[in-house]
Amino acid sequence: MSFGRLEKPVGNRPMSEINVTPLVDVMLVLLVIFIITAPLMTSQLDLELPKTPAPVVERAQESDAFVAIAIDAQGQIYWDDTKVDEEGLRVRLTQTGKANPATELRLRADTAVPYGQVVRLIAMAQTAGLSRIGFLADPVTGEPPPEQPRKP
Repeated sequence: MSFGRLEKPVGNRPMSEINVTPLVDVMLVLLVIFIITAPLMTSQLDLELPKTPAPVVERAQESDAFVAIAIDAQGQIYWDDTKVDEEGLRVRLTQTGKANPATELRLRADTAVPYGQVVRLIAMAQTAGLSRIGFLADPVTGEPPPEQPRKP
């Protein structure tokens, strides 16, 4: 007669693999949050730009060298979202004009800004040697552009 022994069942062994499912879930949530918030971080200034019914013109080539200047409703001037005074702006414009006269000036001005302040800023840029100035505005949505009178 032979005596045998019964096999003892092997209990639950500890997991040796990393469970990546929660890590992937967290990373996807963070990715979605960054995708949503990235466009909102491009400009920190709250400007009410003038509305225009003119169609948005796609430019064949975007200027690589440009400077973004904004004027808020209180008349404060911002150089790439950094607040500057008029003398600091004059110095920066002069330095930019000497470095590269083909630099484009992209101006965003709130609708409450007096026309005279915009003209002074344009004059400063021209005095500094910058002649390429673009005015940014918000397009009017839902309305067709007005008909232009045709010349006979």
